[in-house]
Amino acid sequence: MTTPRITPASWAMFTTLAVVWGSTFLIVEIALRGVGPGWVSAARVVFAAILMLAVWAANGFRLFESKPTRGDWGLLIFVCLLSATFPFLLLPWGQQYVTSAFAGVTMASMIFIVLPMAHFMVPGERMRLRSTIGFLIGFAGVVILIGGETLTAQSDPMALWGGLAVFGTAVCYGVGSIYMRRLPPIDPLGLSAMIMIVGAVGTVPVAFALDGPPPMPDRTTFIALAVLGLIPTAAANFLRTVLIRSAGPTFLSLVNYIVPLVSVALGAALLNEALPPTMLLALVAILSGMAISQWEGLVRVAQRLRA
Repeated sequence: MTTPRITPASWAMFTTLAVVWGSTFLIVEIALRGVGPGWVSAARVVFAAILMLAVWAANGFRLFESKPTRGDWGLLIFVCLLSATFPFLLLPWGQQYVTSAFAGVTMASMIFIVLPMAHFMVPGERMRLRSTIGFLIGFAGVVILIGGETLTAQSDPMALWGGLAVFGTAVCYGVGSIYMRRLPPIDPLGLSAMIMIVGAVGTVPVAFALDGPPPMPDRTTFIALAVLGLIPTAAANFLRTVLIRSAGPTFLSLVNYIVPLVSVALGAALLNEALPPTMLLALVAILSGMAISQWEGLVRVAQRLRA
């Protein structure tokens, strides 16, 4: 496993992912108006799997750069489950009970999963005093967010479970990012395709169990599902894979400075979602914790912008 390298291409992928992922929660919210959460999960990953399989086939089905061991295959399947199957099932189920703005803010908590794991598992990404303080402040924001959103949604007793499901999505992405870095040399396109294929195999049976046979969606729902599968799922997953393998999971987690801001703005502007004071307080705490923990990286960004 090599030390992460951050290049101008890394920043281009970073910005693209921030905008795409920030709008994902809005698209999920629209799709949920036409189909159940199980088929939102399955449809997005099936669309993505079909596209990625075609592209992967054109690339000659390249995957491992050397002969893999049984342990390499096991780690690959584990990474696939954490990168698509579990989070894609948890997010739409949770968004039945919480707003898209809440989901976007909660996803920012991924950094507080990555930081302590990267300290032990990723070369060059050890936690110091500053990052530890930032971790504690940010995680306090997560606690405020989940508790506060539940208190302001007393009419829906499922809000707490919805919030925990969305937080579970962030946990899956965070842990998956760390273990993705531990894979042996592997083709990024092949890895992205495998993630989508395993995701499709895992989510379709769950969709049948939760929602029955697939419904016939209306035009708006179908477009939302197609966009969800092709852009924030297939295309963004490929960029995420390349970025983790090259620049590292901690650098990727910085995208969460922008994702909650985009999701909050879109939710308020297009869906007229309320922004409870506790959500805004949690957003400030989470972003502050991220800024403190990643201060050295932010300083380097500022220096590059001035250069």
